[in-house]
Amino acid sequence: MPSGTFGMVLFLATETMFFAGLISAFLVLRMQAVAWPPPAQPRLPVLVTGINTLFLLLSGYTMVRAVRGFRVGDARAGRWLGTTVALGTLFLAIQGFEWGRLVGFGLTMTSTLYGSTFYTLIGAHGIHVLAALATLLVVTRRTLRLPAAAAGVGSLELCAMYWVFVVAVWPVLYLLVYQPWAR
Repeated sequence: MPSGTFGMVLFLATETMFFAGLISAFLVLRMQAVAWPPPAQPRLPVLVTGINTLFLLLSGYTMVRAVRGFRVGDARAGRWLGTTVALGTLFLAIQGFEWGRLVGFGLTMTSTLYGSTFYTLIGAHGIHVLAALATLLVVTRRTLRLPAAAAGVGSLELCAMYWVFVVAVWPVLYLLVYQPWAR
């Protein structure tokens, strides 16, 4: 196994533990609460976030297509990569818009334990998407500027591993936090 791949596997293992810890804390707090969400809290945007989830899942698909395309020299690989960037950006923009609405309705980090756990858990994921997107932009620029042989696919594959991880974590968070049975 190449050292870069091994390093990424170790990094993703630590990220898995990080999210497992956050999810465990969320579940413990939720189970101890008398009512979840507490009365008078705004409803979470289940439908909009569900559609947004589809955008993020689709970005995982486009990332895989981009990597496969670069491996075989497919000229469309750059478009797949650009679509991945666009979908990731769209996901973050929609999340940001929804957060602004929730804050406007009174759900803040300091309003209740519900608010602080929501923003901590979902915000941690958002920061990871932002970091993955920034990394993807750097790798995309490098990959598209150099011939495939010079750029190598290695950095793109490592970036794809991180991107797919971030994409895979989101449905778990969506099902735990946003779904009606989570209330």
